[in-house]
Amino acid sequence: MHAIKFLRFFVNTHLYVALGAVFLTLETQVQMGLRLQWQAYMSLIFFATLFDYNLHRLVTITTKKELLTSVKHQWVGKNRKLFYGMLVFSMLGLIVALTQTKIAVLIGMAPLALLTIFYTLPFVKQNKYFFRLRDIPLLKIFLIAFVWSVVTIYLPLISQEQTIYDDTVGFMLLERFLFIFAITIPCDIRDMKADTEDGIKTIPLLFGTRHSIRLANISIIIFFILCLFHYVGQNQIFLLPAYFLSALSTLYFINSDKIRQLSFYHYGVLDGTILLQGLLIVAASYFK
Repeated sequence: MHAIKFLRFFVNTHLYVALGAVFLTLETQVQMGLRLQWQAYMSLIFFATLFDYNLHRLVTITTKKELLTSVKHQWVGKNRKLFYGMLVFSMLGLIVALTQTKIAVLIGMAPLALLTIFYTLPFVKQNKYFFRLRDIPLLKIFLIAFVWSVVTIYLPLISQEQTIYDDTVGFMLLERFLFIFAITIPCDIRDMKADTEDGIKTIPLLFGTRHSIRLANISIIIFFILCLFHYVGQNQIFLLPAYFLSALSTLYFINSDKIRQLSFYHYGVLDGTILLQGLLIVAASYFK
């Protein structure tokens, strides 16, 4: 019973996804042939992700209090003290991490931070309506995939003073973008009703659920094909079993009707694919 409560806390406070972000930066170190090591920017990424995801939820339940009884937000409704405690903890951790991070990394992260803030918080008033970047038709999913890809790839490179762009980095960006894009589509499917009410155009609303799932499958397949050519060409074949397991398990989670019925499908299972991929790649680097 206590294990289930902890799991719900771990998932609903987004600790799960913040940890996944850290492991994606470790994955980047492996991909670039760097030595696996903890860096200050990882604390920044962890707390920034934790704060942003919880801030986004705070904005949602503050502007639409009726959502506290929904399946998506009911945990917060029952555990408000824990939720607000995690929000304060992530904010304080972010402040400390900012003081420990290299100036070059902070400069590199600044534009991405602005994008994330304007995605979450309303910043333009139009006829008493506060506009957010996520309200732009179709932008939401592409913005999420873009920010995740750039943060978890470029920040490690900036910190290590590595080449910011070459063919290897280009492949890495595209691979990660396709992966995050694919696992975000089911979340847009979940939010179809809310997005319809808010007038936000998304891929599922334009193309339907079935075609959206098909697009997610195609993205994962292309992701693995790119990995196949990339890591064979880079003589990093030891990574391919890990990427194959990541792609195969993600395809299963996206398409399994049984898995989709789980209450923690989006926050737990789909977010967990990020953490799983990072763990698989780190493990592959140890056992190569």
